[in-house]
Amino acid sequence: MPNDLVPEFAVSDWMRSRRFYCEILGFEYVYERAEDGFSYLKLGGAELMIDQIGTGRTFDDGHLPDAYPFGRGLNVQIKVDAVAPMIKALRAAGIDLYLALEDRWYRKGDIELGNRQFVVADPDGYLLRFYQDIGSRTV
Repeated sequence: MPNDLVPEFAVSDWMRSRRFYCEILGFEYVYERAEDGFSYLKLGGAELMIDQIGTGRTFDDGHLPDAYPFGRGLNVQIKVDAVAPMIKALRAAGIDLYLALEDRWYRKGDIELGNRQFVVADPDGYLLRFYQDIGSRTV
């Protein structure tokens, strides 16, 4: 069953983005329309779409990114079972992290929720914050 919210990233090079997401980060493509430069991707319970700018339907009228980095002001949080294999794959591919691996605690009422997380920019500069749950604690 698809998620209720699935972001679609307008990308400058669909195949480069698909390689980044699938071959390095471990997403699988659920389906794609090569003639549109489109892929629907999934990693665990997270889903997203990538769409080649200028191929197929393209939203414009000032809504397209016009310079790197795309997605300014937005980062997408994605839960994974473990961040370590992703960091290893990114390092092997020579891709720097935007935000280094950290353990971070976020207050929710009278508890804190723990995330082991890092941020990486995709080939177009969209910021992806991957995290694994490290538990909760009382404030």
